[in-house]
Amino acid sequence: MIPRSLKRLRRTDLPVATAALARYLIGKTLVRELPRGRITGRIVETEAYLPGDAACHAFRGPTRRNRSLFLEHGHAYVYFIYGNHFMLNVSSEREGVGAGVLLRALEPLDGIAWMRKRRGTTRVHGMTRGPGRLAAALRANMQLDGLDLCAKGPLWLGTAVRPAGRIGRSVRIGITKDAHRRLRFYERGSPCVSGPKHLRE
Repeated sequence: MIPRSLKRLRRTDLPVATAALARYLIGKTLVRELPRGRITGRIVETEAYLPGDAACHAFRGPTRRNRSLFLEHGHAYVYFIYGNHFMLNVSSEREGVGAGVLLRALEPLDGIAWMRKRRGTTRVHGMTRGPGRLAAALRANMQLDGLDLCAKGPLWLGTAVRPAGRIGRSVRIGITKDAHRRLRFYERGSPCVSGPKHLRE
């Protein structure tokens, strides 16, 4: 169960720099409010997509699809990919600058029974391992795009329920442009982190 001490993060708590925010979010709590109850998880893996980064959706400027990346830091950017997966991101710079942090994995905390039904698996560590699984487990879809994650609502960022462990850093997963950049952050040793073994240790 989530402790009563869990508080919503304020925008002033969030670094206004993409890589710094990606690292900062490790260990923080993601909360999804649903009519049936609350789903929560610890963020254990993120990837940063910086201004001027060829792998970032904002690289060529604002469009109807990516406009949420240009919102003030702390807003949700949700997109649909491969015809069947949503991806959940957090805008990460000042308003007008396109950049974001992809949430790649969670450690499930609360609402696990509901997540089991959504994901069709009993393996807790695998329910939210990887960005597509994470979004599916939380029922994150385009209705959440542009949402303020620092305000009361159906999805928000909360304080850590316990301190993050050692944080690792590596290249990002599954991209071809600017693939050399070490902009992936993760909690070392967490069984919920995605990717090959050598990128989880």
